[in-house]
Amino acid sequence: MCQNMKSSIFIVGDSTASSYPEERAPQAGWGQVLNQFFTDDITIVNEAAPGRSSKSFITEKRLAGVEEQIKENDYLFIQFGHNDAKKDERFTDPFTDFKYYLKQYINVALEHKATPILLTPVQRRSFNEDGIFYETHGDYPEAILQLGKEENVPVIDLGKRSKEYLKNLGAKESKPIFLWLDVDEYNNYPAGLQDNTHFSEYGAKEIARLVVEGIRDLQLPIERYITY
Repeated sequence: MCQNMKSSIFIVGDSTASSYPEERAPQAGWGQVLNQFFTDDITIVNEAAPGRSSKSFITEKRLAGVEEQIKENDYLFIQFGHNDAKKDERFTDPFTDFKYYLKQYINVALEHKATPILLTPVQRRSFNEDGIFYETHGDYPEAILQLGKEENVPVIDLGKRSKEYLKNLGAKESKPIFLWLDVDEYNNYPAGLQDNTHFSEYGAKEIARLVVEGIRDLQLPIERYITY
């Protein structure tokens, strides 16, 4: 009986939240490491997938897969926006299509008596030559904030939280958060890498920490299971 009452956090989103195999280390998504912040009473089900937009995640039947598993007292964490701006079949207009698709995630959660949580897209490492941080997500964060109010759905403003975090670190000091790897530093990346979108394992943990802080600020019932 108690076992059935345990909550799961389902994560839907893109590469910034995804889980990666050992051969991609040290790359990690924040959803991959979120379990490190919770007791065993919470199960993390990370369904985030690289390259997906709010639209393509649905057209590929990935949301349908979540719907088959999610149950009462679970949570659905929804983070899209990175790929919705891509000018291909994944594209959604922020204030029309994007909100339309996000509502489908919300409805899946509510229909199964789970709690939907919207997240604004986590920031890229985006500093100009003068070291000034700039926004790369256009109107998508604002559309999410609007939808949260319209649908009375809690929002973790991960975009704002990560922006403040990266600005405080600065252009140089934020590199270890991302996949900035020297030549021969890691066997999986012998040529090195300079990636301002995807996270190192250390960076993924720091972003997951911001998500957990958002959970606390929203005073969600699952905060009692946070371990730090």
